[in-house]
Amino acid sequence: MRRTSSPAVPALLAALALFLVLPGCAPKLKIFAAPTTDPLKEFVLEGSAADKLALVHLTGFLTVQPRQGVLRATPSQVQELVSALALAEADPQVRAVVLAIDSPGGTATTSDILYHEIAGFRERTGKAVVAAMLDVAASGGYYAALPADWILAHPTTITGSVGVVFMRPKLHGLLDKIGVDVEVSKSGADKDMGSPFRPTSPEEAALFQAIIDDYADRFLSLVARHRSLTDRNMELARTARIFTARQALDAGLIDEVGYIQDAFAKARALAGLPEGARVVTYRRDTYPNDNPYNTMTAADPESASLLGLDAGFIMPPRAGFHYVWPQGMTR
Repeated sequence: MRRTSSPAVPALLAALALFLVLPGCAPKLKIFAAPTTDPLKEFVLEGSAADKLALVHLTGFLTVQPRQGVLRATPSQVQELVSALALAEADPQVRAVVLAIDSPGGTATTSDILYHEIAGFRERTGKAVVAAMLDVAASGGYYAALPADWILAHPTTITGSVGVVFMRPKLHGLLDKIGVDVEVSKSGADKDMGSPFRPTSPEEAALFQAIIDDYADRFLSLVARHRSLTDRNMELARTARIFTARQALDAGLIDEVGYIQDAFAKARALAGLPEGARVVTYRRDTYPNDNPYNTMTAADPESASLLGLDAGFIMPPRAGFHYVWPQGMTR
């Protein structure tokens, strides 16, 4: 006997899709929010000399919004990085910073804020900054590395993706199938540009492309300022492709291929630090057997993702302009 679907099922699916993409409607998947309020404290990872270099991690999709767990929120990457750099700036014994990046990028504004904060720290303090790329440091992750005195990539890093992507969900095809329409009243012809409820017109596509080109030009101008690429390599970067570490080195996008210990060595050399200089980091909790690969600032079992999965991956992307490598978001 063949089963037939209830006619209510398509309507429920459409309602769920609308619920997820309409601004402010996406569920937060949490019971209560208890923001992390403990201050960052210094922890020594290795070394014993008086002088220090600070290790600061920049991980995940870059956004100014707090990261929402199941039971509580944790600070955004911008908040954490600015707080850590403030501690490094205020400590005269910290002579250099190693910025460990593992990120596919994020929103255009967040990437630019991170660039601004790192560049400002370097200019104000004169302290050496070394960027150490780990698994992925693409698009906004690469953007944030640009102010560093030296950029090092792990031998298996993916980097590059020097460009902009404008992502927006589209629902008009689904709505057409189930006979649902959305009526819009607007004050100007372009007020609902990028609406998910209808196809994009050629005129709108041209306007969006102009915005994308403007953001891309800013990114490329910063690459040109910091990396002094040849014309050929600048054109290569302009394609917005990704690179392996070796390819990025050949293209002039990075300075060295190596490991986190090589980044520490370069930071010590740039700052004139002794071999035994302390490597410190900033966390809220103590971790037994702590080491440079620990990216957590606070133990947060309450915000563990539902059933061991990151609930963010079931949500559609927020509409907006991003310095991001989209495929890197699904790791």
